[in-house]
Amino acid sequence: MEKKNIDWGNLGFGYIPTDKRFVSNYKDGAWDEGCLTSDANVVISECAGVLQYAQTCFEGLKAYTTEDGHIVVFRPDLNADRMIASAERLEIPVFPKERFIDAVEQVVAANEAYVPPFGSGATLYLRPFMFGSNPVIGVKPATEYQFRIFATPVGPYFKGGVKPLTIRVSDLDRAAPHGTGHIKAGLNYAMSLYNIVDAHNCGFDENMYLDAATHTKVEETGGANFIFVTKDGKVVTPKSNTILPSITRRSLMVVAKDYLGLEVEEREIFVSELGDMAECGLCGTAAVISPVGKIVDHGKEICLPSHECYGSCNSETLRHSHRHSDGQNPCSRRLDKSY
Repeated sequence: MEKKNIDWGNLGFGYIPTDKRFVSNYKDGAWDEGCLTSDANVVISECAGVLQYAQTCFEGLKAYTTEDGHIVVFRPDLNADRMIASAERLEIPVFPKERFIDAVEQVVAANEAYVPPFGSGATLYLRPFMFGSNPVIGVKPATEYQFRIFATPVGPYFKGGVKPLTIRVSDLDRAAPHGTGHIKAGLNYAMSLYNIVDAHNCGFDENMYLDAATHTKVEETGGANFIFVTKDGKVVTPKSNTILPSITRRSLMVVAKDYLGLEVEEREIFVSELGDMAECGLCGTAAVISPVGKIVDHGKEICLPSHECYGSCNSETLRHSHRHSDGQNPCSRRLDKSY
């Protein structure tokens, strides 16, 4: 299929409507068969559960074109698992895993012309989401829901592409202990909006959130996990039950250990350790691996010694891990039956 006439190399991370999206509705205790539709609009009651009590969760994953022209989707099975966990925590009926994966494949197949070509630096971003759709005025779960997946071609998440970011240590909290920080709930992101706007206004690219209990341990940013490399070459990531378990981070740790032979560790990382790190990156579906060049802790600047390497693509640890995590590897689901 001929690709759309899009300037793939200059795409930002924004919404571009594509031809088809998948929609399924839950009513009377069951999900309907669902279908692809050209209608990008959602029509719901002003009293819908999602509008009144934020009963919604979402996922994010990407489809890529490989060098040999095939289209692959990165780990949709793990996104399905994570969405099930989110739904259960928010009292939303689970959309079955096998149906989730099938819906992803349908949306990619229907929007094949929007999958960016290999080497363009762009990808097709897929956004599965579900929400309470019937009127709810008392504080309780909805009884009707809608599950949707739309697709949009995107470029880099951070403006300027892959360049060292400057982030600040935040005084505000992203998630509470025993709360919803470990699931992909819309309300988690709403809580971070004020802080990210303030960070941008102050000249920072992102916030580094710490644990809410002690404000001494690194957690994540508003939209990505952290991954560090110590000066002795160990790859470490924060361990906490209040951060979102990133599928990208999980894959990077496997690649670092099993493909690159590096020592890896998931553990508590204290702010006091940051000055001893050799490299730092933000990782996630949107962020991919975005290098951090400077962390500002209340006026104290922590410069990462290896951040200059990213500009010339010489970083031998996170850069090589990224090469294995970008959809061109055995972790991806190849859609041969559609393409």
